[in-house]
Amino acid sequence: MKKLVIIRHAKSSWDDPFLNDHVRPLAERGYRDAPRMAQRLKKKEIYPDAMLSSDAERAKSTALITAENLHFPKNNIAFTEKLYHASVNSILNEVKKTKKAIDTLFIFGHNPGFNELIHHLGGAIDNLPTSGQFGFKLDIENWSEISPKKAKVWFFDYPKKIG
Repeated sequence: MKKLVIIRHAKSSWDDPFLNDHVRPLAERGYRDAPRMAQRLKKKEIYPDAMLSSDAERAKSTALITAENLHFPKNNIAFTEKLYHASVNSILNEVKKTKKAIDTLFIFGHNPGFNELIHHLGGAIDNLPTSGQFGFKLDIENWSEISPKKAKVWFFDYPKKIG
C-alpha cells in the first residue's frame, strides 16, 4: 500500500504583474495557509517518506513550509522543473520514479495538471484550491504500478474547510 498526497502551492502574490511566473512568491495569505494546512496533516498523522516539488518559487516555498511543520529534512526535498505546468503524464512519470521503499509521497505543484491528475486517478473535484491537499491510497507495491484502477480517494482538505 502506497499513499500519494497531492498538494497545490499556497496562494501566490500578484503584487508585480510583470514578474516572471516561475519566480512568483507566496502572498501573505499563502504564508498563512501553508503552515495551517501542514498542521492539518500532522493532526491526521500523515507524514511523508519523500517530498517532490515543482521548482517554481511558490511550490518550493509551500514544500519548505510543509517540511518545517512536519519535521521533514528540508534538504531531502527533491525539486524538479518537470512538475512546473506539467501534464498528467509528466507528473505520473515523475511519481513512477519514486523508490519502492517510499510508502508516502507528497508532491507539490500546480493546476491544471494537479486537477487533471486527481480526475485521472478517480477523484471527483471541480478544483484543487491553493494550499489544497488531495490524498490517494494506492493498492501497489511499486510506484511504477500507479493507475486509476489501483487508486482510492483517501482525503481532500483545503484552507476554507478550516474556517
